[in-house]
Amino acid sequence: MCKGLASLPTCCLERAKELKARLGSILQKANWNLSSCKIGQNKPTLEECLRWKQSFEKLLSSKYGLCAFSAFLVSEFSEENIAFYFACEDYRSTKSTGKLSAKAQKIYDEFIGSDAPREINIDHETRDITRANMLELSSSCFDLAQHKIYMLMAKDCYPRFLRSPAYRDLVCQAKPSAKATKQQEKKA
Repeated sequence: MCKGLASLPTCCLERAKELKARLGSILQKANWNLSSCKIGQNKPTLEECLRWKQSFEKLLSSKYGLCAFSAFLVSEFSEENIAFYFACEDYRSTKSTGKLSAKAQKIYDEFIGSDAPREINIDHETRDITRANMLELSSSCFDLAQHKIYMLMAKDCYPRFLRSPAYRDLVCQAKPSAKATKQQEKKA
């Protein structure tokens, strides 16, 4: 660290690090929105959009739901959560033990380390356990941190997404499926 930065109070350094991470995200993904989701021309049906309200798991299991939620997280400056979650999923599914070390280090450096550019919000105990897990790698070394981030998204980000104008607009613009339309016509 340069001498000028070393003389600043810790709170200023933390704030600068946070701003650096946010600006980096904006510069890397400045045009990321729902229209840039590469899932074809099909928009979600009204039924699919409403199904996302049933559970966080249903939202994540939908391609369009995941894209809409990810775009929401970008707008909230917390996309590192979903990125970390799926990096851990990818790590866990790695079959080659030779690749585990490099992937684990990349995840740690990007999301958990003290100078991580996309540092996730986990407590010190979880961070310490994860750091200790890095000494003896296994496919489950990030499980605790991943669970904490999943719960953070499920309890905080997911409810805010469901209350967001972006989600409400999606529901308003969505059209009922052909099956639902036929059922409606039969009732009439």
